[in-house]
Amino acid sequence: MQPIVRLSHTDICQQDGRVVLENISLAIGAGEFTYLIGKTGSGKTSLLKTLYAALPLVKGNGEVAGIDLKNINRKNVHLLRRKLGIVFQDFNLLTDRTVEDNLIFVLHATGWSNAGEMEKRVEEVLQGVHLPDKRKAMPYELSGGEQQRIVIARALLNRPALLIADEPTGNLDPETSDDVLVLMRNLAKEHNTAVLCATHDYRILQNFPARIIRIRNGKLIDDEGVTIK
Repeated sequence: MQPIVRLSHTDICQQDGRVVLENISLAIGAGEFTYLIGKTGSGKTSLLKTLYAALPLVKGNGEVAGIDLKNINRKNVHLLRRKLGIVFQDFNLLTDRTVEDNLIFVLHATGWSNAGEMEKRVEEVLQGVHLPDKRKAMPYELSGGEQQRIVIARALLNRPALLIADEPTGNLDPETSDDVLVLMRNLAKEHNTAVLCATHDYRILQNFPARIIRIRNGKLIDDEGVTIK
């Protein structure tokens, strides 16, 4: 099976060129749910940014959803982003637009033009996150958990091969965090979407065990199915 994410002998650098992860290799397959853990400042976010080409890959080889990270240029980054869904801790919804308009905005930005097809896709993703009745709601009318579900719906609009989640439960209470984790895990299974979830929340690792990638001392440690004790 061809990995959705493949890094080989790769250095991960910050914007200023400082190496934070050295000579790392990583493979994540379709439909695989993987946690990424490590201390603050260990390089988790820099790794994620490299995967969605916000930071350049300057040493080693890397490929995400069939696109070569080493040779990608700024003009082609949008081709990679169309194959990815990205979920952040901060919801970043457009506060002056309805849920539907937030989703339509993303579809327009990624090349959709047929109004009927866009309407159908919005309906599909809202059903997928169990919020079909929130289509006309404003973001401020939603709870934190509902907003994060809308963010996940937004990330799924273009049927991504990889869903990148950077601390997706950081602003949520434990019960809501569990709901979001269950949702993402189910989506991975149902749509064969690879999920890479960076988190500080060891409680969810214990409650929802999966493969764990640890960052420690500038290296990746693959714990596979081992849970936190």
